Parts: sequence; structure tokens; C-alpha cells
Amino acid sequence: MMEKKRQTPVIKSFVVGLSVFWLAGANVYAMDEPAAPEIDAKAYILIDYASGKILASNNADERLDPASLTKMMTSYVIGQAIKSGKISTEDMVTVGKDAWATGNPVLKGSSLMFLKPGDRVKVIDLNRGIVIQSGNDASIALADYVAGSQDTFVDLMNKYSKTLELTNTHFKTVHGLDAAGQYSTARDMALLSQAMIRDVPEEYALNKEKEFTFNNIRQPNRNRLLWNQNMNVDGVKTGHTSGAGYNLVASATEGPMRLISVVLGAPSDRMRFSDSEKLLAWGFRFYESAIPLKASDTLVTEKVWYGTRSEVALGVEKDASVIVPRGQVGNLKASFTLNQTSLEAPLEKNQAVGTVNFMLNDKVIDQRPLVVKEAVEESGFLGRMWDFVVKTVSGWFSSLFS
Repeated sequence: MMEKKRQTPVIKSFVVGLSVFWLAGANVYAMDEPAAPEIDAKAYILIDYASGKILASNNADERLDPASLTKMMTSYVIGQAIKSGKISTEDMVTVGKDAWATGNPVLKGSSLMFLKPGDRVKVIDLNRGIVIQSGNDASIALADYVAGSQDTFVDLMNKYSKTLELTNTHFKTVHGLDAAGQYSTARDMALLSQAMIRDVPEEYALNKEKEFTFNNIRQPNRNRLLWNQNMNVDGVKTGHTSGAGYNLVASATEGPMRLISVVLGAPSDRMRFSDSEKLLAWGFRFYESAIPLKASDTLVTEKVWYGTRSEVALGVEKDASVIVPRGQVGNLKASFTLNQTSLEAPLEKNQAVGTVNFMLNDKVIDQRPLVVKEAVEESGFLGRMWDFVVKTVSGWFSSLFS
């Protein structure tokens, strides 16, 4: 049953065919949620990619050293530069001295692609050096090429952080080696992973490549979960410095469902992988995803006043993916509330006019904006006058019988 809730006492009900979508009516799951696994790290989070729903977390907003997780933002900026046509994967980059470990003390003993000054290397190879080999020298070389200098590239990284609303993240380097004032959080790293998968999928696809060879030096991807036989992991990034501890961002899919886990400050290399595996396995075991309302669906048709048409279809702008405890999809329902007691033209396509509430056992578990599916222009003078009269008279009758 679909309930139409307004800012007046009037509530109308509609029966909607369940063959179209599962329905709803008010915050998180009514039944007891399964206890999250024990995670031995400074902070962690597990989210559903499609809905952004947090399934488990601890200290998710504590500012910590991201270490080489920084390269996720480096990769994101590079992916955006390729996507916009600013650079091409086939461009040849001349490696500068600042990307040479022998001449740059900061890089000595760190993860490297083993570049030398004057090397001419394709963008795609440097990109693989960053993503697969976690090459700090490759990060510098591509940062110089994309932005002209490391400092300018770092500015781009922080601008994207603001755009993506990573409110507790600030970068000082392009590679993630220890630097005062550089920090992020488990939540922000999960949001960045989500943005990579959504905004630069071709760039993200590099994360599942298991090895890369450059100058006859073969290096495996440091994310050992890619070899895990129990789940389909395709990213994302490891990180470690003495200041940060052991970090890992991982993402895996099971059917249509994708989860993202972030473990920051694990006490050992082994623990970051085992904790990430535990989080992902737990999420897939106890939750499932559903799309109760698609962008092509009409949730309800509403009366429009003063417009060139008398009614308009309402729904969601994008497919609404919702995460629910496994086995509870059949109990999922939905209701909507309009922002105003009536709709008045003009209305733009995808204009938000209310809220769709997805509910489970009388608890709202997710929400989406209720939007106009087609634009409605304002009618002429006579049409508006007629609607004014009809609306006024209708209001009188409503007040008399309410």
C-alpha cells in the first residue's frame, strides 16, 4: 500500500501493483542488526556502494594518516584528466629528477617503479606504476605532467576533496609518504572509492590488475585480496608508513551488490587483510541489495495547478538502490511526502517536490528525492484564472467537510 502524506491532516492511500516495485511507509532496521565482526584497527567502515549505506563502522571520522591511500586521490585526478581529454593514456612523459629515487632522499626505501631522469614513459605505464606497484616515483612523474608541479597537483587533489565533500581530508603530497598536516578518515576513503568507481571507471579498472612489469622488473599488486578465492575483489589500495600503520581499502562484488571496506591503522600487514576480508564476508552474508524503484517507474501521478497539463508523474531521478537485511526484501515498502500541499506550474524535469521514504517494519531505512518526471509549463492567463477559481472553491469545500 502506498500512502500519500501531506503537510495537512489529509492522507490518501493507493494500491500499487507489486509487479512494478516493492513498496513502503518511516530509520534503520526494526529487527536486531547482526553484530559486526571484531576488527583490530584504529578505524574502519563498511558501506554499500550503490546506496552509500553504512553497514558497520568504528571511529569512521577520526583523522588518521592515509599513507599510500593518498594515491587513490592521485589516481582519481589522473582519471579525470584522461576523461576530460587533457591528457591521453598514450602520451609520452619525460621523467624529471624529482621522480628519481637516487636523487630524492624522500623516496629512498619506499615503493618505486624505478624510474630514471630522462626516461620516456607512456601515461598508461606510469598510471599502472601508481595503481599496481604503488610507485611514489610514478606519482611524482605523472603529477608533474598533469599539473606542471607537485604543489599544483596537490592543490587539485584538495579541490576534488572539497567537490566530493571529503570534509576530514587534506593532502600534502602526491604519494602519501609521511607529511605533517596530511590526514583522512575511514569514511572519506570510502566516499573516495565510491567516486572512483562511479566517475572514472576505466581508471578504477586498473586496480584489479594483479601485476605490472616495467624495465624487466615485475611487481605484483600489493592488494593480496585480489587472489582471494572466496570473494570477487577488484580493488582498491594498500598503504603503510610507520606513522599510519597498515591501511587497506577493498571493494568486492557479489551479484549486483558491491561493498567497500576501509581499515585504517591495523597493527600488522596480515591483520589489515584478514579484517577487510571479515568485513566484506560479513556484509555479503547478512545483507542484500534491491532496487524497489527505478528511474523509469512512475511512483504516483499528482494534480498540477496553473499548468499546461493537469497532472504530472512523480518518481526518482535515478534507480533507487536500497540495502536490506538478507531475506527482508519482501517486507520493503515505500511512502512519499510532498513538500507542499499542492503542485503548481511551472515545474522543471527532475525538480524535487518531496521525499520518498523506503521502510522496513515501520522504520525508515533510506530516502530519495521525489522528482517531477516531465516538465510542466505555466498555462495562459485564462487557464490560470480558471484553476484559481476551481482551487479556491475546492478549498472552501475541503474546509467545510474536514
